[in-house]
Amino acid sequence: MAFTKDDIINALKTVYDPEIPVNIWDMGLVYTIDISEKQVRLEMTFTSPTCPMMEELLAQVKDVVSKVVAPIPVKVDLVWDPAWDLSRMSDAARIELDLTNSGW
Repeated sequence: MAFTKDDIINALKTVYDPEIPVNIWDMGLVYTIDISEKQVRLEMTFTSPTCPMMEELLAQVKDVVSKVVAPIPVKVDLVWDPAWDLSRMSDAARIELDLTNSGW
């Protein structure tokens, strides 16, 4: 394979929810990246099950990762367990959203 997990993470860092100025990786929305010779599978979630951009963001994730791992197929599974919370965010995301004093 000519790509690494870091290559996938870098691609994920280009995906933003238009309502939040932080990429989905630093938001902690991607839980799992499983790489095999037959498939790259991601598990991800959203901050809310009513996110109006959910379908578009799932498609964008699949697209950016597919460009990195081609010709290996990409599967993106949407999960709600465990539920997302602020503790999943990177320090950079907390600073960007001014959540550094939130106790996390």
